[in-house]
Amino acid sequence: MAHTSPVKEHPYSHLIDTLKDGQIKFFNPYKLNDPRYDKLPLSIRVLLEAAIRNCDGFYTKQEDVQNILHWQQEQNKAEVPFSPARVLLQDFTGIPAMVDLAAMRDAVAKHGVDPSLVNPKCPTDLIVDHSLQIDYSKCAIQNAPNPGGGEGPSQGPSRSVHSRPPSRGGAQCGGQRGSCSKAACSDSPGGSPASVQQIENTPLLCPFHLQPVSEVETALRNQEMELIRNKERLQFFKWCSKAFKNVNVVPPDVGAVHQLNLEYLSRVVQVSDGFIYPDSVVGTDSHTTMINGLGILGWGVGGIESEAIMLGQPISLTLPQVVGCKLVGSINPLTTSIDIVLGITKHLRQAGIAGKFVEFFGPGVSQLSVPDRTTIANMCPEYNATVSFFPVDQVTLKHFKKTNFTQEKLELLESYMKAVKLFRSYDDPSEDPQYSEVIEFNLSSMVPYVSGPKRPQDRVAVSSMKEDFQSCLDEKVGFKGFHIAKEKQEIRVPFLHGGQEYQLSHGSVVIAAVISCTNNCNPSVMLTAGLLARKAVEAGLLVKPYIRTSLAPGSGMVTHYLNASGVLPYFNKLGFEVIGYGCATCVGNTAPLPEAVVDAIKQGDLVACGVLSGNRHFEGRLCDCVRANYLASPPLVVAYAIAGTVGVDFEKEPLGLTSDGKEVYLRDIWPSREEVQQIEEDTVFSSIFKDLRGRMEKGNTFWKNVECSDSLLFPWDHKSTYIRSPSFFSKLSKEVPPPQSIENAHALLFLGDKVTTDHISPAGSIARVSAAAKYLMSKRLTPREFNSYGARRGNDAVMTRGTFASIKLQNRFIGKPGPKTLHIPSGQTLDVFEAADRYQRDGIPLIILAGKDYGSGNSRDWVAKGPYLLGVRAVIAESFEKLHRNQLVGMGIMPLQFLSGQNADSLELSGKERFSITLPESLSPGQELTVKTSQGKSFSVTALFDSDTDVILFQHGGLLRYVARTLL
Repeated sequence: MAHTSPVKEHPYSHLIDTLKDGQIKFFNPYKLNDPRYDKLPLSIRVLLEAAIRNCDGFYTKQEDVQNILHWQQEQNKAEVPFSPARVLLQDFTGIPAMVDLAAMRDAVAKHGVDPSLVNPKCPTDLIVDHSLQIDYSKCAIQNAPNPGGGEGPSQGPSRSVHSRPPSRGGAQCGGQRGSCSKAACSDSPGGSPASVQQIENTPLLCPFHLQPVSEVETALRNQEMELIRNKERLQFFKWCSKAFKNVNVVPPDVGAVHQLNLEYLSRVVQVSDGFIYPDSVVGTDSHTTMINGLGILGWGVGGIESEAIMLGQPISLTLPQVVGCKLVGSINPLTTSIDIVLGITKHLRQAGIAGKFVEFFGPGVSQLSVPDRTTIANMCPEYNATVSFFPVDQVTLKHFKKTNFTQEKLELLESYMKAVKLFRSYDDPSEDPQYSEVIEFNLSSMVPYVSGPKRPQDRVAVSSMKEDFQSCLDEKVGFKGFHIAKEKQEIRVPFLHGGQEYQLSHGSVVIAAVISCTNNCNPSVMLTAGLLARKAVEAGLLVKPYIRTSLAPGSGMVTHYLNASGVLPYFNKLGFEVIGYGCATCVGNTAPLPEAVVDAIKQGDLVACGVLSGNRHFEGRLCDCVRANYLASPPLVVAYAIAGTVGVDFEKEPLGLTSDGKEVYLRDIWPSREEVQQIEEDTVFSSIFKDLRGRMEKGNTFWKNVECSDSLLFPWDHKSTYIRSPSFFSKLSKEVPPPQSIENAHALLFLGDKVTTDHISPAGSIARVSAAAKYLMSKRLTPREFNSYGARRGNDAVMTRGTFASIKLQNRFIGKPGPKTLHIPSGQTLDVFEAADRYQRDGIPLIILAGKDYGSGNSRDWVAKGPYLLGVRAVIAESFEKLHRNQLVGMGIMPLQFLSGQNADSLELSGKERFSITLPESLSPGQELTVKTSQGKSFSVTALFDSDTDVILFQHGGLLRYVARTLL
């Protein structure tokens, strides 16, 4: 289990139930026989199960269980603990936590305790994905002409791609914009089976910038640089993977943390020590919320919170309000997944749900695929929700059949989730829980849009496209208008192309580009376009050969799944051939239109059109003679290309005619969502998961070549400037020391209101004149080798010197922004670290005086560790950010609050006094303490300990020392 193994005296042992003929046990909250359970949102049921399972009387008490059960009345009031099933770390935030555990091993070993007992109590996945930098790249920016619409070899001369000379390896043709693998650079633009087969060898692309890694050598050389630059960190991670139990280190070059969490690490249920329970996760990656789309409760936290959870301390959270988002109606057949995600996101943003849980229900949910759900869940920051939770249903189970789940595990998952009422049938309203409030969203209200004809923000419903284009012809020249005289609006200009006569008119499509990038990289929209192309070809429809068509897949993976699903040849038959990998049409890199087309446009002064699924289309950008340009989803690009004009009403007018003159409407060949989702599951996901599973199991030579010790204790290198044993465990005794009163302390800093974590904790680059820079230069490093505070999080000497090193720090002792303070005994102005170091050498304790909202902002892992190592014993402020207050307690620093109506100014404190705070032998939560100054003043403050647990952690000197003592 995650934290506390069930024993006979467990207060909820009567709730233990079994599965698989008694082989698997679980705590069944449903056996409480409490009618309140059926009314709880399913996300709150996950919190309840965790509280029941981890009820130890210390961190989690029975009253916490009752508060969660009483959620309807206690929401937004009661504080409850939550112990997630696992922790997710990326390497930047993971290294300080693992360094602390390594140092804890040293500390207990000195007392004769087996160091192998020091391990995370909560299972932890650490993904090394933030180390890679791009030192080598061979992406050039050149234009690759497009072979054009329906033109095959017989209709005109073939155009080969002009590539630079082959590289030393000779494996690929260079990587210029529009280039591809050597095999794909055939002189035949025709889409033969050979060329389709060759396309699979397209180059790898950066998944964020969609630019080709043109040679295998490029990736290998970047890996070599990663090994050199991060050798110490990687060796440490490799040691962690061998030394610690409950730690799973995913090596470099496997994948990004959020994708691995979604595609490989997600379990939905955990099984440990014979018990099964819901999977849940907190992570130090901002995309952690994606996991809620799989029915796994999870959100992002700071580094210090994740470390506390690893050590067994639950998260403390106010019982959240849960907004039920009810999805009703049927999705418009032409509406894509992107339309749905953006529509729901916009709706939730307008609803004002900051800090709340969102839980989806209603009959419309079952229409959303798992990628739809995870994308919506990932958009939480856009509408300020904590999580967007999609309870597990049949759609979820169907998805997992294509991933890394065996049939046996799926059956166990389903049986358990149904037993504890965490499985949903969205079509059954009797299962709907009670929510804080309900927001209804009608899926049928979402209609497909295009944007244009000149600006991306000018959206036009597809159903209104014909009328809107007509109005654009009428309007004066402006953001939308072209001001074409009425008598010239019906003009048709004939021209010859390939020996055949065609006609152009206002609205004729002359450029059609299917591009998979930015918002159109979702596989479903590309597969929809491919299936539409297949059905169009099968119905006998064609794209007119003069239309400049192209297909820019965005990455080799897109080409792979288009080929694997069997739709790529049909793209080719309509003229949409793979032109390469990179930005082309959007930036004006379209091949010239046929001269006859250009002449016809000029002759009739026509408003010709381009349709593309990219993200830029300003007037004249695609081609100077194409005045109207529309952004559309990939399938709509195909549809308008077949229609040959934007002046078409798809509902009332046919898309085209078959060879025997039969009318074919768009609705006749548009693929259903079910059809698209089935192919997506069968081809895209199965391929992705198979590949990922193989890479995880096989590993890579790069990681295998990283050398590390097999010892139980980490062999610290005293010359290292990246990894250093911190001094959190110095003078650690087996016994808990009595409360240490603070005698004659000086104020290290005298701060005002709204001191944020950015002011406190080191971040960004290391300034050349900072205390951290002086330290690194003393280690014979040049400024170029300083790297950043983030990269050096494993070195307490650097991080302590960076604490309060912000150039924006407003210290009232100094009177101007900067990382300086007054060393009161000498009257000198020094760096904050230098002053603190002097005080510590003289044996003088330190406090900090502050105003309102001390510690607000994003969590940072060194925001309490840094002040602790500077010698700060207490912070006296008007008010604290709740999270930071908990962090201070977790490091053994007292958060003391002025009484209401009082502050440093009202008490006439200069900050230069010496402060004494007497602590009683038995502290209690919320106790008032007296502060005496060297000037004879005294005032009361409140010790912001919320619970007995807080008091115990403080008395031990913080969580790290508490955990170490439990082992002693």
